[in-house]
Amino acid sequence: MADVIRLVKGDSKPVIQLTLTDDVTGGVLDISQASTTVSVRFRKAGTDTLLSTISCTKVTDGTDGKVEFDFSGGILNVDPGQYEGEIVVDYNGSTQTVYDLLTFRVRDNLT
Repeated sequence: MADVIRLVKGDSKPVIQLTLTDDVTGGVLDISQASTTVSVRFRKAGTDTLLSTISCTKVTDGTDGKVEFDFSGGILNVDPGQYEGEIVVDYNGSTQTVYDLLTFRVRDNLT
């Protein structure tokens, strides 16, 4: 997940779509169980302070590992700079944290 996702302060979009895969097999993670949830822990890069927990929505039935999220609710009302997201899959109380982090760069809104 080396690509930097570029965002603008105060926006509520874009919608980010992810496909969760298993590093060992290369196959997609089956997140189809109704009790399985996926979230993104959003924080300033290099810090431990959690700014938001963003809930993801399954794009289909979950068998393809696809989820999406946006930045509604004021999540991007932050100072310009580098941010990161940690993806967490909760299988009905059993947690799997994705090793790679999402990388975000937020710039100031010009208006």
